[in-house]
Formats: sequence, structure tokens, C-alpha cells
Amino acid sequence: MNGLDWAVLIGYFGVMVAIGVWSHKRVDDVSDFFTAGGKMPWWLSGISHHMSGYSAVMFTGYAGIAYTYGVTSFVTWSFPIALGIAIGSKLFAPRINRLRSRLHVASPLEYLKNRYDLKTQQALAWSGMLLKIVDVGAKWAAIATLLSVFTGISLNQGILITGGITAVYCTIGGLWADALTELGQFVIQLLAGVAMFVAVVLKLNDKGIGFFGAWDEPELQGHGEPLVGPYGTVFLLAFLFIKLFEYNGGMLNQAQRYMATANAHQAERSARLSAILWLVWPVVLFFPMWMSPLLVESQKPDGSDSYGLMTEQLLPHGLLGLVIVGFFSHTMAMCSSDANAIAAVFTRDAAPVLSKRARTWGQRSGLIAARVTTVVFLALSMAVATQVNSPAFKDIITVVIKWVAGLMGPIAIPMMLGLLRPFRRSGPTAALTSWSMGLLAFWLVNYPINWNVDGGVPLQYQVSIPLAVSLALYILIGFIKPEDTPERLAIIEKINTDGDGDGAAAAAIPAPAGGVDDVIGTGVKD
Repeated sequence: MNGLDWAVLIGYFGVMVAIGVWSHKRVDDVSDFFTAGGKMPWWLSGISHHMSGYSAVMFTGYAGIAYTYGVTSFVTWSFPIALGIAIGSKLFAPRINRLRSRLHVASPLEYLKNRYDLKTQQALAWSGMLLKIVDVGAKWAAIATLLSVFTGISLNQGILITGGITAVYCTIGGLWADALTELGQFVIQLLAGVAMFVAVVLKLNDKGIGFFGAWDEPELQGHGEPLVGPYGTVFLLAFLFIKLFEYNGGMLNQAQRYMATANAHQAERSARLSAILWLVWPVVLFFPMWMSPLLVESQKPDGSDSYGLMTEQLLPHGLLGLVIVGFFSHTMAMCSSDANAIAAVFTRDAAPVLSKRARTWGQRSGLIAARVTTVVFLALSMAVATQVNSPAFKDIITVVIKWVAGLMGPIAIPMMLGLLRPFRRSGPTAALTSWSMGLLAFWLVNYPINWNVDGGVPLQYQVSIPLAVSLALYILIGFIKPEDTPERLAIIEKINTDGDGDGAAAAAIPAPAGGVDDVIGTGVKD
């Protein structure tokens, strides 16, 4: 990097902070901070939903998969996400929006104390927060890895810089700041992605390799196969189910985008836009990665540095800075949205159970608590990021695929399926059993069983078995021990009934004290 690249990067950080300061004026209460008051346009929600699913892991971990295996990086990652969101646009997006407009909640998990009971809500809230700390930690480590390639600064310094800038704008501006910065980041990503695509095509032409003829080169032998290596059919099907839950609200931050729109129809349009973007745009981003074995030789065994090396070699200064900004935009978009979601869960769901004072928070004190929680979450995730590549977590892609994907199902299944009428018989017993046994299955498959299997348990089973166990138990126990009380059925009907009216008019959020004392000891509030 030279002075021009640094100017682009510093200018980008300055714009992000400015957006946060501007968004601060639009945040008057916790409704604005967590759900944009239900006033976000569907197209901005859709772009924000799309961008909040990216991070620099794509340019490190998935770039390594593309370098090693080829197009399976798209087939087993962005394609399942696109398909999952498309299905969720009808199945989940409208119902999640009604959580805000009809049940008047600010956290995606807030409805669980009435849908199940307080114990279930707390189990899912705390496990979801802990998983998100690990997930976001991997994202910080990914962007710091890229930054070290270009600037030579240490991993910890890179984590501190990116985390600190993100903390400023998302803490003061809330979900509005997240969405508006994600819009700007989408534009940056578009310019950077096209620049890299064109640079790779021109370089291939210089080598006498045609756009389509590249696949016949010896270095890319087998790279056109959709399912190869550990990424087989079972992995694809498991990943589709995981992403169906994760990207429609299971990881919380995407649920907020649906909640932020005015009504259920707008949430559905938002999801459809995100699905289209996930189907089309990653092809442009992945093409240079697929071609990387023809242009660079990775210095790392997993190929995670291939995209960074290729960017350094192919792009002139200025454009290099723009692409680096694109890396930052991905990671900061996802991490800031995660921080906002976790602040909502802690402030609305966890804190009122831990502290009587939290049950009496007004709008101002609740807003202060939300901002403090955001900072604490980011600090914890940055601390975890320093441990990525340690024996506990291993490499970045292992954290993202094995830990996050493997643990997603047990946490998301009770939350997401609890929205749907066909699963109305499944109550707190089904939810807690499926959650706890899914986590136990994850531990067994990834550790004791994995240690005693020659060559280890294949990745596809490490990811799919916890999901299968949770899903089967949630459905089975619902039939064996139905817990569809009138109060729970009423909640489900509110979520599933069409005819929204003006969702923005119903955006007021009560204090978190509402229902907490009522449900302690009884599990269900009338």
C-alpha cells in the first residue's frame, strides 16, 4: 500500500463514523436503536440483509476453498443462502415482522417467553449470544489477516483498528447506522468487485487464456465440479437447512432487518431482494478466486491468502485501496449488525431476568444500556479473535463452518419453527430437549467420536448431525407431549394472520419489564 491507498482507507473510516453521527439524530428510543422504528424502506432492508451476511471470511476462508476446490465454494455456500432466503421470504420474513408490529417486541427472541417459557428464552438467548461472540471473533480475525497481508501490521493491531471503528458508528447510530453504512458498503463492494473481475480477465488474456478456456488449464483440473472434497451432497443439504434458519433470523441480525420494515409485505420484498443478490453477485466475487491458481501461488496450506496476494499483484494503487476498503465493508457490515442484535437480546431478554433494576428501565436508560452492551459485545468478540488459529479454535474457516454452522441448528430450530402453525404442539419441553440434545450431539460428534474414528468424522456429518438431532426431537416430542395451550396458540395466530395494516403505527416498544415478573415461575403470560 502507498499513500493513495491509505487515503482511501482512512477516508472510508471517516465516512463510516460520520454516518454514525448523523444516524444518532434518528435514534430516540430502543425501538429506533434495534428495529429502526419499523420505518426502514424494503429496498434498504434488503440490501442491508444481504450485506450483513458477508464478511472478510469470504476473502480468506472461502477464497481458500475456491483456490483448492473451485466452484464448490459457490455451490455449497452462496447458492444455499440464496435458496434459503427465497424460501424464507414466504415462510419466515412476514411472521418475524409481525413480532414487532403485533407483539411489540424489539428483540427476535423476546417472544419466546410467551411462545414457550422463560427458561427456553434464556437458554436460547445465552447460547445465541455466546455463539455470536465466537462467530464475530472469526470475522475480526479474517479482516485482520487480510490487513496484515497488505500493511504488515500484526493480527491484534488489525483487530483493534477494525473493531474500534465499528464500535463508534454502530454504538451511537443503532440499526439506522448499520443499514446506511451497509448501503454505502454495497456501492463500494460493487466497484471493488467489478474492478477485481476486470483485472483478472485482462491478466488471463495477457497469458493467452480465454474467459472460458481457463477451465481446461491443468491448474484448474476438477475445479469445475460442483461437489468435491469434504463438500459433498450431504454437506450441501445440511448447509441448505442451516442457512434457511440462519439467514432468515436464526442468527438474529437478519431477523432485525425483517422487523425494521413497515409491514409483513415489505419484509417479504426485502427478503426476495436479498435472495436475488445472493444468487447473482457472489458469482462476480468468486470468479477471481476460481482463477487464482493460474495467477498466484498461495503461501498458506489452506489457500486463505490467495485473494490478498492476487489483489496486490493485479491492481494499481488507489484501486488496491478500494478493494481493501471492500474487505473492511464486508466485515464491518456483518459485525455491526451482529452487535446490534446481541445488544437487543441482552437488553430485552437477559438483563431483565438478571436485575430488577433492568425491569424498570425507561427509554433513556434502556438506550444507554443498549449502547453499553454493544461495546461490551464487540470487546469480547475482539478478545476471542485473538485466539483464532489457536488449538482451541483452529483456523478461520473451521470456526465459521464447524462451530457456527454446527451449533446453529440447535439454537435456531425452536426459535424459527416456533413461528409456524404446523409446529404449534411443540412447547417448552420440545424446545429445551431439542436444544440441549443438539448441543450434546455437536460435542459428541466433534470431539469424543471424532477422536476415535480413523481420519476423523467427515465435515458434512459434523455439521449435519446436530441439526438432524434437534429437528427430529423438536417434532417428535411435540407429538408425544403436546403443549399447545390457549395462550401459546394465541401468540401463533397473531404471527400467522394476514392483514397488517400500517405496521409503522404499531412500532412502539414497551419497557422490557412487561411480562418478566409475570412469567417467572409460571412460564406463560396471559
